[in-house]
Amino acid sequence: MELPEIHYRILDALAGLDAPASVPDLANRLDADQSPVMAACTQLREQGLVEIEETTYDELSLGKEGRKLGDAPLPERTVVGVLIAQGGRCKLTEIPEHCDLSAGQVGQSLRWLNQRGWANKEGDTLVLAEDGRADAEVKQPDELLLAALAGGRTARADELVAEGIDVAAALELLGKRKGFLHIKARTDRRVSITETGRKLLASGVTARRKVTQLTPEMLADGSWREVDLQPYDVTLAAKKLYPGKEHAFQRTLDKVRRVFLEMGFEEIVSPWVESSFWDFDALFQPQDHPARDMQDTFYIARPGRCTLPDDGLVERIRATHENGGDTGSTGWQYRWNRELAHKPVLRTHTTAATIRALARHQQGRPGKYFVIGPVFRRETVDYKHLPVFHQVDGIIVDKHASLASLLGTLAAFYKKMGFPKVRFRPSFFPYTEPSAEVFLWLEHRDEWVEMGGSGLFRPEVTLPLGITDRVLAWGLGLERLAMMIHGLKSIGDLYFATMPWLREAPLCRA
Repeated sequence: MELPEIHYRILDALAGLDAPASVPDLANRLDADQSPVMAACTQLREQGLVEIEETTYDELSLGKEGRKLGDAPLPERTVVGVLIAQGGRCKLTEIPEHCDLSAGQVGQSLRWLNQRGWANKEGDTLVLAEDGRADAEVKQPDELLLAALAGGRTARADELVAEGIDVAAALELLGKRKGFLHIKARTDRRVSITETGRKLLASGVTARRKVTQLTPEMLADGSWREVDLQPYDVTLAAKKLYPGKEHAFQRTLDKVRRVFLEMGFEEIVSPWVESSFWDFDALFQPQDHPARDMQDTFYIARPGRCTLPDDGLVERIRATHENGGDTGSTGWQYRWNRELAHKPVLRTHTTAATIRALARHQQGRPGKYFVIGPVFRRETVDYKHLPVFHQVDGIIVDKHASLASLLGTLAAFYKKMGFPKVRFRPSFFPYTEPSAEVFLWLEHRDEWVEMGGSGLFRPEVTLPLGITDRVLAWGLGLERLAMMIHGLKSIGDLYFATMPWLREAPLCRA
């Protein structure tokens, strides 16, 4: 009969001992690591060849506060020394003058002085008690324990008891002081060979070596026939590795970009600092609209003015605002102010980018554009709002486009993002007609969640830009989408994320 080499060596070593051996001692005798020795002992126990006796014990060491103290006496012991030197009384404010304690440490020691019965506070004076005078030269159990563990020593409770320390009394005193003592439960395992194990050895059992991999030498000399390959247990716990990866929100933005590119869209960009002309006026938003107030929008002080496009386009936008121009609309019936259009603003939506793209678009040619980026609004910060957030805006320019095309495009986008249930609700937006809000169904919350707005650009938006074809448009929030994808309850978790969440956030969804 053959045994794995480590099993045979363990049985052989134990057979020569008169008493059970601890696992560390056994590993030293075999010149092996403790982990494989313990694993082999467990297997031998299952076969009835060894017995393992387990006893638990407490291992004591100094905590952070205890290590700070080192060999120095406890603060209350120092205060007692001052009181004795000062004739048994001393004002609290004067104690730091006679020792190396700060006023704060003296104040903290009052609790322990009172608990031990060493001193009493009378007004602003501390008075030595009889117990304090009697214990002045006698170290208490907690002091003896701290001294015994000083210097980084780690010891078992029974070892300290053998040294004459009343560990139970010391623990009762130190248990009320946070950070002074660190107690860790340990298990001592001692192994002994059974009668069955001895009989197996006496029967002439031999050792068969186990290896974790084949080597060229084994293949060359044929020794691979005389060894066993160690099976690899893929279910065993292993150290977790956290390779570098992109932030979860960045991965969401990249997926949104990839989906729109797969759907045949062209990506566009625009500046974060935008002129009021492109951010508001070109979208047929009146200059007295509440969204343009300082309390809703971030205006830029420097530079003080933005450059406007060619005068012909500016004039068509002006006319559209004042009387409708050539759009067939009556406009807003007010006097449009060119200077307000020059004012720079942190863009309030990425629609400004799609309007710029629409102004460059060649009339009569179909086009599909999208933009992803941050936008800025004076929002009140809460679990789903921040003053800086991200949007994806898109437009489809096509004379055959319809509302059905718009809704189908958005439904296809969200299906690719992992949300097959999409619905739309009629709504109103200043620059689209008809308009619809987009909602996604969340299974785990059993509710519909609004994601953004969509619609067909009004003639007051497209005709001044020279576009007579229909233009489908939408603007969708991305932080809320990322929260839904990654199961977050607050938008702040995307930006103030903890390392455990960043490490554990999955790279993909099932």
